[in-house]
Amino acid sequence: MSDEPSVSTDPTLSDQSQANAATRRKRRTVIGAAAAVIIVLAAAAGITAWATSDEPGKTTAAADDKTLTVALQLFPDNLDIRSTAGAALDQTLIDNVYQPLVSRDPKGKILPGIAKSWTASPDSLTHTFTLFPGTMFSNGDPLTAKDVAWSINQVTAKQYKDYQALASVESVTATDDQTVVVKLKQPDPALLYTLAGRPGLVFDEKATNDPKSTAVGSGPFLVDSFKAGATLTLTRNPKYWGEKAGVSSVAFKLFSDTNAIVNAVLDGSVDVAGIDPNLLPKVKGNPNYDVVTGFASDKFTLAFNNRVAPFTDLKVRQAVRHAIDHDAIVKAIGAGKTLYGPIVDSDPGYQDLSGLYPHDAAKAKQLLAEAGHANGLELTLKIPSFYGTTIPGLLTSQLAQAGIKLTVTSVDFPTWLKEVYTNHDFQLSIVDHAEARDFSNWANPKYYFGYDNKQVQQLYQQATTATSESAYASLLQQAAQIVSQDAAADWLYNPTANTAVRKGLTGVPTDSTSSRLNLTHVKVSR
Repeated sequence: MSDEPSVSTDPTLSDQSQANAATRRKRRTVIGAAAAVIIVLAAAAGITAWATSDEPGKTTAAADDKTLTVALQLFPDNLDIRSTAGAALDQTLIDNVYQPLVSRDPKGKILPGIAKSWTASPDSLTHTFTLFPGTMFSNGDPLTAKDVAWSINQVTAKQYKDYQALASVESVTATDDQTVVVKLKQPDPALLYTLAGRPGLVFDEKATNDPKSTAVGSGPFLVDSFKAGATLTLTRNPKYWGEKAGVSSVAFKLFSDTNAIVNAVLDGSVDVAGIDPNLLPKVKGNPNYDVVTGFASDKFTLAFNNRVAPFTDLKVRQAVRHAIDHDAIVKAIGAGKTLYGPIVDSDPGYQDLSGLYPHDAAKAKQLLAEAGHANGLELTLKIPSFYGTTIPGLLTSQLAQAGIKLTVTSVDFPTWLKEVYTNHDFQLSIVDHAEARDFSNWANPKYYFGYDNKQVQQLYQQATTATSESAYASLLQQAAQIVSQDAAADWLYNPTANTAVRKGLTGVPTDSTSSRLNLTHVKVSR
């Protein structure tokens, strides 16, 4: 066996020749997933954002002197991305303010991040990363390999968010200012994907700022101001080491009413907006906008609390699954695809599991009777309020046909995080799991699902040490089928992203933006 480094066959490790070629092109960062995000471009107070000339199609302001306002239906309570859960932090901060060691596109392809290139040893146990020269943090401190090693090591030492994904890592060291070496205990086919997420974010070891309200990152934007649950404003980072951002500032604001978003499009006061599929007819045909349909890795999941009765009973879980008409849900939503398992069709390990629990209200009643609930069953659904009433209403009527009375409790998202995600105080819940390749949640009995299956955990562990793409996908496929057969939850649907983009804008993210929203390349082209 040669001692020369070789390109790993792991599924998320991109071909090194492609990585090197990418570094010869202009460096680019990409985005990932969309469902609850609405993007809006408008003028901020005191800033000439859309100052148009008398001549149609031209602007008097400089092309890059614009303010981008992004409306979210999910908003962070604080900015501490290492410790705080919630996709809104990934949306707003990753790629924009903080950068990972490597980046990834919406389909999971690995791209340069802080590192311009990387190699893997023949046994896939040693991974060497070479950083871009001249990288620095927004406070002017140089970004070196020591910062990278310290950041990744801190994830494990402090058990920051997603630290379990680094279980295969034996050591992370800086051999010089530009080189990071990651040694593994066993092969890990998801290593690069992991390092393109929160565990791979690079922080300044010398920084003394409060990460809950401020940020010191290396991205094209820096945090200008933050008001929890209301606004987050980013400005172009003048010390950014790469290609400068296409707009001068970004203002994130909280929106909760999809009808108001559509009205803003119709009156021309916004420039880009994620559109509720049911409201698309109001927007299509508007001559000032293009409506773009993108894909998403989101999984709208009906979570069962597998720790508590009655969901400790397999027959009850099976009954709920049989009671749900997925085709009716997709029709009511107006877009998307049915989903019957924990992996979407763009991720490794996907298979069509629609045959396991077809809609059958009579079968659901029979299973409930066998479980001792012949006279019916009462259940409570706790759901974040911004998801609206369409899905809860459908589930209420569908479950009623099987003899299940559903009571819906709508709560704000901070309450949901506390009661459901953290304290596991629920029977049923619905949330959009936006992150791709997140099957690890089903192999973690401490996760809020409370699902504990030793065979699934073993298969997932084997998958994480696979040395080929086919073996990795096959093991995940086996594990996912068990999870679905076990009725550990119900996967309601996989949405599509519908975005109204005002003509004259380029670089607007339209694919998979629920977990990543890279705004670096948004520009006004007219």
